Amino acid sequence: MVRPRNEAEKFFSINRNSHMKCLVTGGAGFIGAHVVRELLAKQFQVVVLDDLSGGFRDNVPDAAELVRGDICDHDLVDRLFAQHGFDYVYHLAAYAAEGLSHFIKRYNYNNNLIGSVNLINAAVNHDVKSFVFTSSIAVYGANQLPMREDMIPQPEDSYGIAKLGVEQELKCSHEMFGLDYVIFRPHNVYGEYQNIGDRYRNVIGIFMNQIMQGKPLTIFGDGTQSRAFSYVGPVAAVIAGSPEVDAARNRVFNIGADQPWSVNELAKAVGQVMGVEPQIDYLPARNEVLHAYSDHSLVKECFGQAEDVSLEDGLEIMAKWALKHGARVTKPFANIEIDRNMPPSWRAQLKATPIPVVDTLPTFENPSTV
Repeated sequence: MVRPRNEAEKFFSINRNSHMKCLVTGGAGFIGAHVVRELLAKQFQVVVLDDLSGGFRDNVPDAAELVRGDICDHDLVDRLFAQHGFDYVYHLAAYAAEGLSHFIKRYNYNNNLIGSVNLINAAVNHDVKSFVFTSSIAVYGANQLPMREDMIPQPEDSYGIAKLGVEQELKCSHEMFGLDYVIFRPHNVYGEYQNIGDRYRNVIGIFMNQIMQGKPLTIFGDGTQSRAFSYVGPVAAVIAGSPEVDAARNRVFNIGADQPWSVNELAKAVGQVMGVEPQIDYLPARNEVLHAYSDHSLVKECFGQAEDVSLEDGLEIMAKWALKHGARVTKPFANIEIDRNMPPSWRAQLKATPIPVVDTLPTFENPSTV
Protein backbone atom coordinates (compact mmCIF):
# COMPACT_ATOMS: atom_id res chain seq x y z
CA MET A 1 0.00 0.00 0.00
CA VAL A 2 1.26 3.47 -0.85
CA ARG A 3 1.98 5.44 2.31
CA PRO A 4 2.35 9.21 2.60
CA ARG A 5 5.18 10.97 4.31
CA ASN A 6 3.48 13.57 6.47
CA GLU A 7 3.22 15.03 9.94
CA ALA A 8 0.92 12.24 11.12
CA GLU A 9 3.71 9.73 10.36
CA LYS A 10 6.18 11.76 12.39
CA PHE A 11 3.89 11.92 15.41
CA PHE A 12 3.13 8.21 15.19
CA SER A 13 6.84 7.34 15.29
CA ILE A 14 7.35 9.18 18.60
CA ASN A 15 6.53 7.79 22.04
CA ARG A 16 4.65 4.77 20.74
CA ASN A 17 2.36 3.45 23.44
CA SER A 18 1.30 -0.11 22.75
CA HIS A 19 -1.37 0.13 25.45
CA MET A 20 -3.41 2.67 23.51
CA LYS A 21 -6.68 1.10 22.44
CA CYS A 22 -8.80 2.15 19.47
CA LEU A 23 -12.30 1.37 18.27
CA VAL A 24 -12.79 1.34 14.51
CA THR A 25 -16.41 1.16 13.43
CA GLY A 26 -16.84 -0.15 9.93
CA GLY A 27 -13.39 -1.72 10.15
CA ALA A 28 -14.44 -4.68 8.01
CA GLY A 29 -15.43 -2.26 5.29
CA PHE A 30 -13.33 -0.41 2.80
CA ILE A 31 -11.59 2.64 4.27
CA GLY A 32 -11.95 1.16 7.74
CA ALA A 33 -9.91 -1.91 6.77
CA HIS A 34 -7.06 0.35 5.67
CA VAL A 35 -7.26 2.46 8.84
CA VAL A 36 -7.11 -0.71 10.95
CA ARG A 37 -3.90 -1.76 9.20
CA GLU A 38 -2.36 1.66 9.74
CA LEU A 39 -3.13 1.47 13.46
CA LEU A 40 -1.86 -2.07 13.87
CA ALA A 41 1.38 -1.11 12.12
CA LYS A 42 1.88 1.47 14.88
CA GLN A 43 1.29 -1.10 17.63
CA PHE A 44 -2.13 0.13 18.69
CA GLN A 45 -4.64 -2.32 20.10
CA VAL A 46 -7.63 -2.32 17.74
CA VAL A 47 -11.22 -3.43 18.21
CA VAL A 48 -13.41 -3.47 15.11
CA LEU A 49 -17.18 -3.08 15.40
CA ASP A 50 -18.93 -4.04 12.17
CA ASP A 51 -22.25 -5.69 11.31
CA LEU A 52 -20.75 -7.13 8.07
CA SER A 53 -23.67 -5.76 6.04
CA GLY A 54 -21.29 -4.20 3.55
CA GLY A 55 -17.90 -5.35 4.78
CA PHE A 56 -16.23 -8.74 4.98
CA ARG A 57 -14.68 -10.70 7.80
CA ASP A 58 -11.63 -11.38 5.64
CA ASN A 59 -10.92 -7.64 5.52
CA VAL A 60 -10.09 -7.63 9.24
CA PRO A 61 -6.51 -8.68 10.15
CA ASP A 62 -6.14 -11.39 12.79
CA ALA A 63 -4.33 -8.93 15.06
CA ALA A 64 -7.52 -6.90 15.47
CA GLU A 65 -10.49 -8.05 17.55
CA LEU A 66 -13.69 -8.20 15.49
CA VAL A 67 -17.01 -7.68 17.22
CA ARG A 68 -19.95 -8.32 14.92
CA GLY A 69 -22.62 -5.85 15.89
CA ASP A 70 -24.59 -2.76 14.96
CA ILE A 71 -23.80 0.79 16.06
CA CYS A 72 -27.58 1.25 16.38
CA ASP A 73 -27.50 -1.21 19.29
CA HIS A 74 -26.76 1.29 22.03
CA ASP A 75 -26.58 -1.38 24.74
CA LEU A 76 -23.83 -3.18 22.82
CA VAL A 77 -22.00 0.09 22.19
CA ASP A 78 -22.12 1.02 25.88
CA ARG A 79 -20.84 -2.42 26.92
CA LEU A 80 -17.92 -2.23 24.50
CA PHE A 81 -16.83 1.17 25.76
CA ALA A 82 -17.13 0.05 29.39
CA GLN A 83 -15.15 -3.11 28.72
CA HIS A 84 -12.31 -1.65 26.68
CA GLY A 85 -11.86 1.97 27.79
CA PHE A 86 -11.01 3.20 24.30
CA ASP A 87 -8.54 6.03 23.90
CA TYR A 88 -9.50 6.86 20.31
CA VAL A 89 -12.63 6.19 18.29
CA TYR A 90 -12.52 6.07 14.49
CA HIS A 91 -16.07 6.16 13.22
CA LEU A 92 -16.23 4.95 9.62
CA ALA A 93 -19.37 2.81 9.74
CA ALA A 94 -22.05 4.18 7.41
CA TYR A 95 -24.35 3.24 4.59
CA ALA A 96 -22.75 5.64 2.15
CA ALA A 97 -25.09 5.61 -0.85
CA GLU A 98 -25.84 9.24 -1.62
CA GLY A 99 -28.19 8.63 -4.53
CA LEU A 100 -30.08 5.85 -2.81
CA SER A 101 -30.45 7.83 0.42
CA HIS A 102 -33.40 9.77 -1.05
CA PHE A 103 -35.37 6.53 -1.09
CA ILE A 104 -34.27 5.05 2.26
CA LYS A 105 -34.58 8.05 4.56
CA ARG A 106 -35.45 6.20 7.75
CA TYR A 107 -32.75 3.59 7.19
CA ASN A 108 -30.24 6.34 6.32
CA TYR A 109 -30.90 8.40 9.44
CA ASN A 110 -31.02 5.39 11.77
CA ASN A 111 -27.67 4.09 10.56
CA ASN A 112 -25.80 7.28 9.71
CA LEU A 113 -27.13 9.67 12.38
CA ILE A 114 -28.69 7.80 15.31
CA GLY A 115 -25.95 5.15 15.30
CA SER A 116 -23.36 7.93 15.38
CA VAL A 117 -25.09 9.56 18.35
CA ASN A 118 -24.84 6.25 20.23
CA LEU A 119 -21.07 6.34 19.74
CA ILE A 120 -20.79 10.01 20.72
CA ASN A 121 -22.76 9.39 23.91
CA ALA A 122 -20.47 6.50 24.85
CA ALA A 123 -17.36 8.51 23.97
CA VAL A 124 -18.44 11.31 26.31
CA ASN A 125 -19.40 8.93 29.12
CA HIS A 126 -16.10 7.04 28.91
CA ASP A 127 -13.71 9.98 28.43
CA VAL A 128 -12.46 9.14 24.95
CA LYS A 129 -9.45 11.28 24.08
CA SER A 130 -10.33 11.84 20.41
CA PHE A 131 -13.28 10.99 18.17
CA VAL A 132 -12.33 10.78 14.48
CA PHE A 133 -15.28 10.95 12.10
CA THR A 134 -15.36 10.38 8.37
CA SER A 135 -17.99 12.71 6.98
CA SER A 136 -18.35 13.43 3.25
CA ILE A 137 -18.20 16.22 0.69
CA ALA A 138 -21.91 15.45 0.28
CA VAL A 139 -22.43 18.06 3.01
CA TYR A 140 -21.53 20.83 0.53
CA GLY A 141 -24.21 20.20 -2.08
CA ALA A 142 -23.88 21.63 -5.58
CA ASN A 143 -22.29 24.68 -7.22
CA GLN A 144 -19.60 25.30 -4.60
CA LEU A 145 -16.35 24.60 -6.45
CA PRO A 146 -13.79 23.92 -5.33
CA MET A 147 -15.41 22.88 -2.07
CA ARG A 148 -13.73 24.54 0.92
CA GLU A 149 -14.21 23.99 4.62
CA ASP A 150 -15.23 27.63 5.20
CA MET A 151 -18.24 27.31 2.89
CA ILE A 152 -21.76 27.01 4.28
CA PRO A 153 -22.87 23.37 3.86
CA GLN A 154 -25.96 22.91 1.69
CA PRO A 155 -26.48 19.14 1.36
CA GLU A 156 -28.86 17.99 -1.35
CA ASP A 157 -29.48 14.40 -0.28
CA SER A 158 -30.41 12.59 2.92
CA TYR A 159 -26.94 11.09 3.26
CA GLY A 160 -25.29 14.52 3.26
CA ILE A 161 -27.85 15.80 5.76
CA ALA A 162 -27.07 12.92 8.12
CA LYS A 163 -23.33 13.48 7.85
CA LEU A 164 -23.72 17.18 8.55
CA GLY A 165 -25.88 16.38 11.56
CA VAL A 166 -23.10 14.24 13.05
CA GLU A 167 -20.56 17.00 12.41
CA GLN A 168 -22.74 19.48 14.27
CA GLU A 169 -23.34 17.05 17.12
CA LEU A 170 -19.60 16.58 17.55
CA LYS A 171 -19.12 20.33 17.71
CA CYS A 172 -21.85 20.60 20.36
CA SER A 173 -20.40 17.69 22.34
CA HIS A 174 -16.98 19.34 22.33
CA GLU A 175 -18.40 22.63 23.58
CA MET A 176 -20.63 20.97 26.19
CA PHE A 177 -18.51 18.04 27.36
CA GLY A 178 -14.98 18.64 26.08
CA LEU A 179 -14.97 15.74 23.61
CA ASP A 180 -12.14 16.36 21.15
CA TYR A 181 -12.77 15.38 17.54
CA VAL A 182 -11.31 15.44 14.06
CA ILE A 183 -13.64 15.44 11.05
CA PHE A 184 -12.64 14.40 7.54
CA ARG A 185 -14.67 14.96 4.39
CA PRO A 186 -13.26 12.39 1.94
CA HIS A 187 -14.56 12.01 -1.59
CA ASN A 188 -14.77 9.24 -4.17
CA VAL A 189 -12.21 7.03 -2.46
CA TYR A 190 -11.31 3.73 -4.13
CA GLY A 191 -8.89 0.86 -3.67
CA GLU A 192 -8.44 -2.61 -2.22
CA TYR A 193 -11.06 -4.08 0.15
CA GLN A 194 -13.83 -2.08 -1.51
CA ASN A 195 -17.16 -3.87 -1.83
CA ILE A 196 -17.25 -3.98 -5.60
CA GLY A 197 -20.53 -5.87 -5.47
CA ASP A 198 -22.46 -2.89 -4.14
CA ARG A 199 -24.50 -1.70 -7.12
CA TYR A 200 -25.52 1.63 -5.57
CA ARG A 201 -22.20 3.28 -4.70
CA ASN A 202 -18.49 3.48 -5.60
CA VAL A 203 -18.44 3.79 -9.37
CA ILE A 204 -14.93 2.38 -9.84
CA GLY A 205 -15.85 -0.81 -8.02
CA ILE A 206 -19.09 -1.02 -10.00
CA PHE A 207 -17.20 -0.65 -13.29
CA MET A 208 -14.60 -3.31 -12.41
CA ASN A 209 -17.30 -5.70 -11.24
CA GLN A 210 -19.30 -5.19 -14.41
CA ILE A 211 -16.24 -5.87 -16.56
CA MET A 212 -15.46 -9.10 -14.70
CA GLN A 213 -19.06 -10.22 -15.25
CA GLY A 214 -18.88 -9.43 -18.97
CA LYS A 215 -21.45 -6.67 -18.68
CA PRO A 216 -21.46 -3.17 -20.19
CA LEU A 217 -20.54 -0.27 -17.95
CA THR A 218 -23.63 1.64 -16.84
CA ILE A 219 -23.44 5.44 -16.69
CA PHE A 220 -26.24 7.73 -15.57
CA GLY A 221 -26.67 10.67 -17.95
CA ASP A 222 -24.06 11.58 -20.54
CA GLY A 223 -20.99 10.83 -18.41
CA THR A 224 -19.73 14.41 -18.29
CA GLN A 225 -20.29 14.65 -14.53
CA SER A 226 -16.93 14.83 -12.76
CA ARG A 227 -15.32 13.75 -9.51
CA ALA A 228 -11.80 13.72 -8.05
CA PHE A 229 -11.24 9.99 -7.53
CA SER A 230 -8.96 9.37 -4.54
CA TYR A 231 -6.77 6.34 -3.89
CA VAL A 232 -7.30 5.08 -0.35
CA GLY A 233 -3.71 4.69 0.89
CA PRO A 234 -2.80 8.31 1.64
CA VAL A 235 -6.33 9.03 2.89
CA ALA A 236 -6.31 6.19 5.43
CA ALA A 237 -2.85 7.09 6.73
CA VAL A 238 -3.84 10.68 7.50
CA ILE A 239 -7.11 9.60 9.16
CA ALA A 240 -5.28 7.07 11.34
CA GLY A 241 -2.66 9.59 12.43
CA SER A 242 -4.96 12.53 13.11
CA PRO A 243 -5.49 12.15 16.90
CA GLU A 244 -1.72 12.54 17.41
CA VAL A 245 -1.61 15.90 15.60
CA ASP A 246 -2.49 18.68 18.04
CA ALA A 247 -3.25 21.17 15.28
CA ALA A 248 -5.97 18.88 13.92
CA ARG A 249 -8.10 18.84 17.05
CA ASN A 250 -11.66 20.05 16.68
CA ARG A 251 -11.27 20.91 13.01
CA VAL A 252 -12.78 19.80 9.71
CA PHE A 253 -10.65 18.75 6.72
CA ASN A 254 -11.36 17.90 3.12
CA ILE A 255 -9.20 14.98 2.06
CA GLY A 256 -8.60 13.27 -1.27
CA ALA A 257 -7.26 13.82 -4.75
CA ASP A 258 -7.06 17.22 -6.42
CA GLN A 259 -7.65 16.34 -10.08
CA PRO A 260 -11.26 15.85 -11.26
CA TRP A 261 -12.08 13.37 -14.01
CA SER A 262 -15.31 12.91 -15.95
CA VAL A 263 -17.11 9.59 -15.60
CA ASN A 264 -16.51 9.01 -19.32
CA GLU A 265 -12.76 9.46 -18.79
CA LEU A 266 -12.92 7.17 -15.79
CA ALA A 267 -14.69 4.43 -17.77
CA LYS A 268 -11.94 4.50 -20.39
CA ALA A 269 -9.20 4.40 -17.73
CA VAL A 270 -10.83 1.47 -15.91
CA GLY A 271 -11.15 -0.41 -19.19
CA GLN A 272 -7.44 0.06 -19.85
CA VAL A 273 -6.28 -1.33 -16.51
CA MET A 274 -8.74 -4.24 -16.80
CA GLY A 275 -7.51 -5.00 -20.31
CA VAL A 276 -10.78 -4.49 -22.18
CA GLU A 277 -12.45 -2.01 -24.48
CA PRO A 278 -15.55 -1.31 -22.39
CA GLN A 279 -19.04 -1.15 -23.81
CA ILE A 280 -21.07 1.63 -22.22
CA ASP A 281 -24.80 1.65 -21.53
CA TYR A 282 -25.96 5.23 -20.93
CA LEU A 283 -28.96 5.34 -18.60
CA PRO A 284 -31.37 8.22 -17.94
CA ALA A 285 -29.77 10.90 -15.77
CA ARG A 286 -30.51 10.73 -12.06
CA ASN A 287 -30.73 13.56 -9.55
CA GLU A 288 -27.11 14.08 -8.47
CA VAL A 289 -24.49 16.78 -8.06
CA LEU A 290 -22.85 17.09 -11.49
CA HIS A 291 -19.38 18.27 -10.46
CA ALA A 292 -17.67 17.76 -7.12
CA TYR A 293 -14.07 18.35 -6.11
CA SER A 294 -12.43 19.93 -3.10
CA ASP A 295 -9.70 22.29 -2.04
CA HIS A 296 -7.15 20.55 0.21
CA SER A 297 -5.10 23.48 1.46
CA LEU A 298 -6.02 22.93 5.11
CA VAL A 299 -5.19 19.23 5.28
CA LYS A 300 -1.83 19.83 3.57
CA GLU A 301 -1.05 22.70 5.94
CA CYS A 302 -1.84 20.55 8.99
CA PHE A 303 -0.53 17.13 7.96
CA GLY A 304 1.97 17.91 5.24
CA GLN A 305 1.96 16.86 1.60
CA ALA A 306 0.87 13.26 1.19
CA GLU A 307 2.42 11.16 -1.54
CA ASP A 308 0.51 11.74 -4.76
CA VAL A 309 -1.02 8.62 -6.30
CA SER A 310 -2.18 9.21 -9.86
CA LEU A 311 -5.50 7.83 -11.04
CA GLU A 312 -3.68 5.46 -13.39
CA ASP A 313 -1.45 4.08 -10.61
CA GLY A 314 -4.31 3.75 -8.15
CA LEU A 315 -6.50 1.96 -10.68
CA GLU A 316 -3.66 -0.45 -11.46
CA ILE A 317 -3.38 -1.37 -7.77
CA MET A 318 -7.11 -1.85 -7.38
CA ALA A 319 -7.47 -3.79 -10.64
CA LYS A 320 -4.84 -6.35 -9.57
CA TRP A 321 -6.70 -6.85 -6.29
CA ALA A 322 -10.13 -7.06 -7.97
CA LEU A 323 -8.97 -9.57 -10.60
CA LYS A 324 -7.41 -11.72 -7.89
CA HIS A 325 -10.61 -11.80 -5.82
CA GLY A 326 -13.09 -11.98 -8.69
CA ALA A 327 -16.54 -10.54 -9.24
CA ARG A 328 -19.05 -10.17 -6.46
CA VAL A 329 -22.82 -10.30 -6.71
CA THR A 330 -25.40 -8.71 -4.45
CA LYS A 331 -29.08 -9.02 -3.89
CA PRO A 332 -31.00 -5.77 -4.50
CA PHE A 333 -31.40 -3.50 -1.50
CA ALA A 334 -34.60 -4.69 0.14
CA ASN A 335 -35.45 -1.71 2.31
CA ILE A 336 -36.86 0.86 -0.11
CA GLU A 337 -39.19 3.29 1.64
CA ILE A 338 -40.04 5.56 -1.30
CA ASP A 339 -39.98 4.44 -4.92
CA ARG A 340 -41.23 7.61 -6.59
CA ASN A 341 -38.66 9.13 -8.99
CA MET A 342 -36.26 6.24 -8.48
CA PRO A 343 -33.90 5.66 -11.44
CA PRO A 344 -35.60 3.17 -13.80
CA SER A 345 -32.65 0.76 -13.67
CA TRP A 346 -32.94 0.54 -9.89
CA ARG A 347 -36.70 0.19 -10.02
CA ALA A 348 -36.37 -2.66 -12.51
CA GLN A 349 -34.22 -4.55 -10.03
CA LEU A 350 -36.80 -4.05 -7.30
CA LYS A 351 -40.08 -4.36 -9.21
CA ALA A 352 -40.74 -7.84 -7.86
CA THR A 353 -39.68 -6.90 -4.33
CA PRO A 354 -42.41 -5.47 -2.06
CA ILE A 355 -41.52 -2.57 0.22
CA PRO A 356 -40.87 -4.28 3.59
CA VAL A 357 -42.24 -3.24 6.94
CA VAL A 358 -39.18 -4.38 8.90
CA ASP A 359 -35.76 -2.85 8.25
CA THR A 360 -33.39 -5.34 6.64
CA LEU A 361 -29.79 -5.14 5.53
CA PRO A 362 -28.59 -5.86 2.00
CA THR A 363 -26.76 -9.17 1.72
CA PHE A 364 -23.52 -9.72 -0.13
CA GLU A 365 -22.09 -12.91 -1.57
CA ASN A 366 -18.63 -13.65 -2.93
CA PRO A 367 -18.85 -16.30 -5.66
CA SER A 368 -15.27 -17.35 -4.98
CA THR A 369 -16.09 -18.37 -1.41
CA VAL A 370 -19.58 -19.88 -1.65
